[in-house]
Amino acid sequence: MRDLAAEDISVFGYTHTKAGVRAATREGFDAHNDLTAVLSRASASNALIIIAVPMHAVEDVLDAIAMYAPNCGVTDVVSVKQGVYELIQQRGMQPRYVGGHPMSGTEDSGWGASKQGLFKRAAWAITYDYAVECEEAGLPVPRDWIELFRHVCKLARICGAEAVPVSVAKHDEAVARVSHLPHVLAEALSIVGDRGGTLAQSLAAGSFRGATRVASTEPELVRAMCETNADAVVKTLDEILELLHSARDSLSTHTPSIEQLAGAGYRASTRMGARHGARSESVSPIKISSRPVMRVQLGAHGWVKALKQTESLGGRIDVF
Repeated sequence: MRDLAAEDISVFGYTHTKAGVRAATREGFDAHNDLTAVLSRASASNALIIIAVPMHAVEDVLDAIAMYAPNCGVTDVVSVKQGVYELIQQRGMQPRYVGGHPMSGTEDSGWGASKQGLFKRAAWAITYDYAVECEEAGLPVPRDWIELFRHVCKLARICGAEAVPVSVAKHDEAVARVSHLPHVLAEALSIVGDRGGTLAQSLAAGSFRGATRVASTEPELVRAMCETNADAVVKTLDEILELLHSARDSLSTHTPSIEQLAGAGYRASTRMGARHGARSESVSPIKISSRPVMRVQLGAHGWVKALKQTESLGGRIDVF
């Protein structure tokens, strides 16, 4: 809401908390806690609906949208995509849904934790499974869905983010590694640190605070992320447990060593840092760089294939 309003784009919203509504309206934002009224207004203005609730609340919100705003395009910012898409499929809403997930945020919650520019230079995952399904069935991708995909990409750009095409399955596997697993590790590390008592707490410095920052996230939100993506999170836990057990065994010998883990971790961190820090202003054709950008003409021949190619490179898209 902050980023859209800053660009003079009409935006209004719903939250179930009266405190959230009061906080937003005090700052001049158009916020309400009557979902039926807000969705009816969205229907009348043919608005783009952005679902920004925990996973456990998505089903009820979709049912309300189906009843009160059946003509509106829908996107979301939920941290898992497979579960949301299954709910969309159950309701036959694929032709008016494009999933999203901006990879940015803090450990804090509520209106007070929001700020303008929160998504600047962040990756904004945007799903395109429905287009693939249409092509595999030998059907043209509906123009309305293509326009919705364009609007979601524009939404990301207005918020200062970079659109990254993803399939729902690959998205959930990736975020299990770089988003959900860090929450699990932060919780465990916080517990271990706390068991050290006041001395450990008084000696805790930047590395510990950084590694445990997201442990301050509301437990319900952590549960919503990890429990709804459990299969992928378990696979990543198995990987990291194998690494930790190997490090433990190496340290418990007569000549303790953590050389293998430290060296491999350093190299992996260097690679990820290089990818993250690379500039993203390249244009089509794709340049083999850390963050390539593909210009995609939506609806043109081969455009879905171009999305797949960009996804395989972890690249960004610029649509026209």
